[in-house]
Amino acid sequence: MYGVVSASKIIGEAVVNRQNENLGKIHELVVDAKEGHLAYAVLSFGGFMGMGNKLFAMPWKAFEFSNTENKLILNVAKERLEVAPGFDKDSKWPDFADRTWGDSIYKFYGFEPYWKSQSIR
Repeated sequence: MYGVVSASKIIGEAVVNRQNENLGKIHELVVDAKEGHLAYAVLSFGGFMGMGNKLFAMPWKAFEFSNTENKLILNVAKERLEVAPGFDKDSKWPDFADRTWGDSIYKFYGFEPYWKSQSIR
């Protein structure tokens, strides 16, 4: 199902963890146009009947793709996500270009930020 795919096919996709617990849906994708990277997937989690009331920016490389179902797999326990740094859908979103903020998000999920691991072009 996945490979090179339009963003509109990913937005709205269900996200589960390795225990197949529903973690929510992809609400938005954030592109670093300067670096040419898909920086974050914004996950909608919590709320009522799948309507997430909290959003979480997560490193794109934290996601894997299910080869058998139309789902994204996130290797994060539901309990970990419940204490993750997030933001409200209807309030001010974080400044995704802020590298200090980005460092903290990537660290929370156990990844090195792409802007620190890229080779010089």
